[in-house]
Amino acid sequence: MTVNAGPPRPLRASTARLTATAVALAASGALLVPAASADPATPGGAAAGATWADAAYRGGVDVVEGPDENQEILDGTVFVDKNKDSVQDRNEQGLAGVTVSNGRDVTTTDSHGRYELPAYDNMTVFVTQPRGYQVPVDQDNVAQFFYHHLPEGSPELKYGGIAPTGPLPDEVNFPLAKSALTQSPEQHCVIGADVQTYNEKEVGYARAGAFADLAERDDYAGCGALFIGDVVGDDLSLYPRTRALTGMLNGPARFLPGNHDLDFDAPASEHNFDTFRAKLGPAYYSYDVGKAHVVALNTVEYPTVVPPKKSSYTNGIDAQQMEWLRKDIARVPKNKPIVLAAHMPLLEFYYSDSHRVKQVKEVYEILEGREVVSIGGHTHMSENLRKGDLMAGWKDIVGDEGLPFTHLTVGAVSGQWYAGRVLDAGYPTAIQRDGTPPGVLTLDIKNTKITERYTVRGEAESHQMAVGLNSPRYRAWYAENVGKRRGTAPPLANPLAVSRNDLTGTTWLTANFWMGSTGSTVEVEIDGGEPVEAVRTQQMRGETPLVGAEWSDPVAIQEQFVHGGGLADRSMHLWRLELPTDLAVGEHTAEITATDVHGRAYTETLTFEVTE
Repeated sequence: MTVNAGPPRPLRASTARLTATAVALAASGALLVPAASADPATPGGAAAGATWADAAYRGGVDVVEGPDENQEILDGTVFVDKNKDSVQDRNEQGLAGVTVSNGRDVTTTDSHGRYELPAYDNMTVFVTQPRGYQVPVDQDNVAQFFYHHLPEGSPELKYGGIAPTGPLPDEVNFPLAKSALTQSPEQHCVIGADVQTYNEKEVGYARAGAFADLAERDDYAGCGALFIGDVVGDDLSLYPRTRALTGMLNGPARFLPGNHDLDFDAPASEHNFDTFRAKLGPAYYSYDVGKAHVVALNTVEYPTVVPPKKSSYTNGIDAQQMEWLRKDIARVPKNKPIVLAAHMPLLEFYYSDSHRVKQVKEVYEILEGREVVSIGGHTHMSENLRKGDLMAGWKDIVGDEGLPFTHLTVGAVSGQWYAGRVLDAGYPTAIQRDGTPPGVLTLDIKNTKITERYTVRGEAESHQMAVGLNSPRYRAWYAENVGKRRGTAPPLANPLAVSRNDLTGTTWLTANFWMGSTGSTVEVEIDGGEPVEAVRTQQMRGETPLVGAEWSDPVAIQEQFVHGGGLADRSMHLWRLELPTDLAVGEHTAEITATDVHGRAYTETLTFEVTE
């Protein structure tokens, strides 16, 4: 049911108002200082030369104290906050046509910026940020666009949950500031998966790694960064310290929940994410930047067995969220590309016959005929699945036609759960189970075209692959150590040396091209000769995953077996080239050029030796 907004109410200067951010800051003893006024006509709405920290629109949702006379309906205004104090003044107009939702019903504001929505207990009301405007952020750069309504508060939970909100307030008003950054048809959206800090030491690893990298970038101020679940690792008391990392960003931060963000002691599933919601925001929502519409979904259902265990979750979207998704997408113009982000991927290569969202067919139906890029995390690896790709485990969902649009699984900020040896830069190697190092994904959006790029933590953007040798000697070493606890194997001696006897079609030069996909190519020039095209190990034509030593990434495995990390025994982005059988004894050089589906080329050089 959608309720139409009524006539505009007069602004009341005497009405008690307190922004949601002000409440949080007052509780913490911090002082709320409105950001300095910035010229919205300049790029990003910032004064010339101003940094994000100087010019960010800081504030919160304007909650007008009540109670409201009608406890069945929540109403309020979406308005343009000219002076950026989060309160609608007499000269600040409401904004028409903005989408507002209670997590089930969806409406748009009338000509005065007014909205009305049915009220129910334990709802989160949120505004969909429109293009050309920015919602405020708090002192940690976390976007403020929502209000929780839970009159009695959460049941008793270990990590607190949501404090009692009392009766429905008189109004909930959503301030927006004009933004040239979100108006621009060129956007850069950072996607961070699985920060997943289990303790203070790992918070430090995240700070020194991906967050330090993002602090050096200034290209994502409009779209910001979306962290797609497993923000922490079960200990929800780490939310404030992990959340504070987003204070390093040069853009707004938003979050989604993962299976390690649960209140495991919640007596009912409707309270599973109360602490996440209290500390970080809604479990699902949407926002617009440039010409794109971003949908942030919660794809974690818990529990699925009784009595529940921490592992008794599944990949799913509940009925209320599916109702909201249908209504949200129905209001999006057909020519607007959609980024569909969630913790659990809709489906994936690595677990091709499992680990899929139960409602994936229904999601495909809702999005039929639209330009979509689906984003997921959870599995601590990187996958770039293109339209038409097919694995045997998907045929019951997509038939023989393959995927209807691009699906990206994002490499984790934590990598392989912060495992491995700690580098001088202050973070561990943490090579993931497909050989991808930790990092973040960026979606570069220009008009309606979306291009993905992965940035390895602590590395230049040109660093996009690992190259090595898969020889009989390597595979024998693999077989000796694969059953041992990772981090205990002896190093493989001279991994880039191969005997002439092994140049019999059983030694391959390998290239793990982390964002490689169908449509990518890898070419190899040995000793300056003609380029020869390498062969992708997974063709994505309906087969099952190829698993084992000969399909593994030897560079990753040698790090993982010796120092700890994942088990890179399969990959959908590994290429191999048989070494020529007539290579002379001595040193050789291979130049490997990987070209992605968008035509971008990356080159690495490998020096190896042929021995008697």
